Amino acid sequence: MAAQTDSCYLGFDFSTQQLKVVAIDGNLQVTHQNNVQFDSDLPEFRTQGGVHIHEDRLTVTSPVCMWLKALDLILEKMKNAGFDFSHVKAVSGSGQQHGSVYWKKGARQALQHLDPGRDLHSLLQGNFAVQDSPVWMDSSTAEQCQYLESAVGGAQQLADITGSRAYERFTGNQIAKIHQFQPDKYNETERISLVSSFAASLFLGNYAAIDYSDGSGMNLMDIFTKQWSEPCLKATAPQLAEKLSDPTPSTVVLGFVSHYFVKRFGFPEDCKVVAFTGDNPGSLAGMRLQEGDIAVSLGTSDTVFLWIKEPRPTLEGHIFCNPVDNLSYMALICYKNGSLTRERIRNECAGGSWEGFSRALRSVPMGNNGNIGIYFDAVEITPPAVGIHRFDQHDRRVATFTQEVEIRALVEGQFLAKRVHAQKLGYKIIPGTRVLATGGASSNKDILQVLSDIFSAPVYTIDVANSACLGCAYRAMHALVAGMGVSFSEAVRKAPGAQLAVTPSPEAEEVYGPLLKRYAELEEKVLKDIKL
Repeated sequence: MAAQTDSCYLGFDFSTQQLKVVAIDGNLQVTHQNNVQFDSDLPEFRTQGGVHIHEDRLTVTSPVCMWLKALDLILEKMKNAGFDFSHVKAVSGSGQQHGSVYWKKGARQALQHLDPGRDLHSLLQGNFAVQDSPVWMDSSTAEQCQYLESAVGGAQQLADITGSRAYERFTGNQIAKIHQFQPDKYNETERISLVSSFAASLFLGNYAAIDYSDGSGMNLMDIFTKQWSEPCLKATAPQLAEKLSDPTPSTVVLGFVSHYFVKRFGFPEDCKVVAFTGDNPGSLAGMRLQEGDIAVSLGTSDTVFLWIKEPRPTLEGHIFCNPVDNLSYMALICYKNGSLTRERIRNECAGGSWEGFSRALRSVPMGNNGNIGIYFDAVEITPPAVGIHRFDQHDRRVATFTQEVEIRALVEGQFLAKRVHAQKLGYKIIPGTRVLATGGASSNKDILQVLSDIFSAPVYTIDVANSACLGCAYRAMHALVAGMGVSFSEAVRKAPGAQLAVTPSPEAEEVYGPLLKRYAELEEKVLKDIKL
């Protein structure tokens, strides 16, 4: 056993504001953590929040050389902290989704012949056709989105192929914009990577394939055949298939670590590089979701992660290939009106006190006597609507609720919406389903009780401080045994578990079954009324 504990696995996360790393041992215990903050540790790049927001306020980029320098720096920090790279069996990682990197012709040669006496930044800085990589915060490609949707027969048709309608931040639309406005740079490009596959390429010393899961966030890949979609490629840019190369399963070992890392940092020659993925897929692995599970992050915006078997793409939310099971899918739904709306109602109806908020929630029966509220302070993403909409038990609009009814209507409305939209995408509650809750509101048992009752499933709380890089350290370990048929959940069963918080009330299903149907109908009504 001692030899196994000596083994370790690294997970990196190239996120928007920082580069993080986690090391785990053979027993899945975290043995090392480190990070590089882009703004403060690399001030020469003059980023704010890790990005440059351009004058039009729509274009948002990050300097690709900053990511190179961050990797140089984090590996030096690990070395100086006494981290022993000779025990690393495998490396994987994640990158902020949708961002893209444009390698110049000849860059493969440079990657294959890195001089261990020099840092990556000085060796590779001249090898990019585009110095400033478009990132997920960019919203400058509305025109390209419209063109792509019309070229394939509409938004739903595009979602049916790629898992999502056209989004401005998605990589295909960013590539189309570069081809359109910087054709010389596009023609100079030998390979286009996502941030994740760019990072994997550095460790591999060669171009790394884009994995299926992160590749699902490009509006280019057919999520069912797991190949690039011809109509999408054609509508985006010429010679794109060659510049992307074929995507690869997320659980695959890409090869051995580059000689550069063996000589410069002491990695073993047989250390494996496992496909890198997107940060959201990485988090799914870090939270150890299983089939039938749902994770709900209750933050400034609320995010729902789902593990699904039979996806049904819609115009809302995103469906990606699953990063830890090649036969499954994951879905992601974002809600803009999260904790800020909960705080506003707390301030208005409970004197700013969470204790008062909880008391009010408990004082009104489950199901709120048939009253339903839809609270969109800001224009919502899922669905695209705004305003406060209150309905009584007969589905008649009402102007106000009492304070206690308002509080319960808000919490029930937010969670009814999450279940309704999850089921539209193909999510099914199965025996053994768990709801995993994270974020600020997950510390409030009374809010969690409503979540548990609406999903008719137990709610567990989890700590997800470093879920993406932890998930990728788990993925690095799993990939070494995946070929032998070992499932991800089996490989990580020894990892620290989630804490049971609440279980559903016995009568929950009976109360919320009819309310779910009513909520879905009322949301449709709200959307129609807004369009009128």
